[in-house]
Amino acid sequence: MDVERSTGDEQAARWNGAAGQAWVEAQAVLDGLLRPFEAPLLDAVEASAGPAGRVLDVGCGTGGTTLAAARRLGPAARCMGVDISEPMIAAARERAEREGTAASFVRADAADHAFEPGAFDAVVSRFGVMFFADPVRAFANLRRAAREGAGLRFIAWRGPADNPFMTTAERAAAPYLPDLPERRPDEPGQFAFADPDRVRSILAESGWADVDVRPFDAECTFPEGQLVGYFSRMGPVGQALREVDEATRTKVVETVRAAFEPFVHGPEVRFTAGAWLVDARAS
Repeated sequence: MDVERSTGDEQAARWNGAAGQAWVEAQAVLDGLLRPFEAPLLDAVEASAGPAGRVLDVGCGTGGTTLAAARRLGPAARCMGVDISEPMIAAARERAEREGTAASFVRADAADHAFEPGAFDAVVSRFGVMFFADPVRAFANLRRAAREGAGLRFIAWRGPADNPFMTTAERAAAPYLPDLPERRPDEPGQFAFADPDRVRSILAESGWADVDVRPFDAECTFPEGQLVGYFSRMGPVGQALREVDEATRTKVVETVRAAFEPFVHGPEVRFTAGAWLVDARAS
């Protein structure tokens, strides 16, 4: 339990600090980058919740998916986003107010937040569920928040082998940043759900039924002019670059930018992202 608490504290510190702020600063780029994953979630929301439905978006970040669900379902729906990051929740609330979309946002850890029992017709997440210290406990809490028969659909990354773009920066920077954290399977993080059998086991143990895990590939793009800003702020390399001297930073940026060249096509960065599309039902 102490390990679980320590891991949870680390995640809270990360997402309420520089990592969360980096996502806020890169909101427009990340929204565009991740947009190909939006449609499958909205289709599930529409099927499970309907126009007057109640939707929970887990790990909502700056609110892009939550707001898209609210727009899709219309004003009678109730769409709520939850995230552990105060900077991202603040940005999500500002977006909702700015565009006049009826969605609410809660800054909380979805693993243990006291949601109203049976309050949601659909639970969705776009890359927001891989960071739980105890995923079985977290998904059991989400199960309690869902009504009988409610649908769960989330998208999580497959492994590094299916996502070479995602590890390009750290592989290229490793000679200059020897203290980069090691990626460990099954630990909270980007690739925590790479093993589909583990995903099935977690959901079954936490009270979800009819679990279906299938691969989902998407072609992702963003402007080439945003590439350096992307890798120098995001992920392990972005975190490490905040701590190094200017000479090291310059060398890392030059080396990493060159390593991304295979993904650069004129004015665009393009790559295929490998994810799991996971469905289950509250039963």
